[in-house]
Amino acid sequence: MEREKTLLVIDDDPDILLVLEGNLNLAGYRVLTARTALKALSIYKTHEIDLVILDLTLPDMDGLEVCCKIREISEEIPIIMLTARDGLTDKVKGFNCGADDYLVKPFEFLELHARIKTCLRRWERRHEPAAVRLETGPLVIDQATREVWFSGKPVHLTKKEFDLLFFMASHEGQALSRDDIRHALWGKKRLYSWSRTIDVHVQHLRTKLKDDPKTPRLIRTVPGVGYRLTLARKTPSSPA
Repeated sequence: MEREKTLLVIDDDPDILLVLEGNLNLAGYRVLTARTALKALSIYKTHEIDLVILDLTLPDMDGLEVCCKIREISEEIPIIMLTARDGLTDKVKGFNCGADDYLVKPFEFLELHARIKTCLRRWERRHEPAAVRLETGPLVIDQATREVWFSGKPVHLTKKEFDLLFFMASHEGQALSRDDIRHALWGKKRLYSWSRTIDVHVQHLRTKLKDDPKTPRLIRTVPGVGYRLTLARKTPSSPA
């Protein structure tokens, strides 16, 4: 299940904090706020933060110094600077301190939100796990090429069918609830009759894997929970 992104917003203006917190909450983020550098650094050290929005004018410390201190803790956390300083020298100093982006006040929230999403995407791409090749019993799934073979024969799947099979194979033998599957495949997106949608995808997978829907041996229904993928493995032969 995808974790809700947590943003730390640092600004000494309570009105700006209130507006940003409200808009970012509506956009689906968890928001922590701080009006001073000391509080901001304390929050940063005690919470799992995904992105920092930092004003350069703070009452107890220059925002550039705050940026440098955050960079001493983490070299990769995305930092977006907000400031009324629009001089080129200030921007260069901000980037030299490790800022990922720089937005001059006043600004539109839509632009800030777009920059937040861009910074988060860059961070996520740098941390995406390498594509894997799952080989479990008769099933082979190549994540890089999105190809599937079952008992040596290719199986042609839609994008969602592949994602569902890969998720279940990655948790082979485990009972997965429909809610687990929904979060893995669709995140927070709301689906009309999502439980039925998942059941339909499972039916299609069973058909393509030639798994009898009436007595399935591969993708089994776990009553009251969801589904479990179980792949028979060959028992190692005894030494002669």
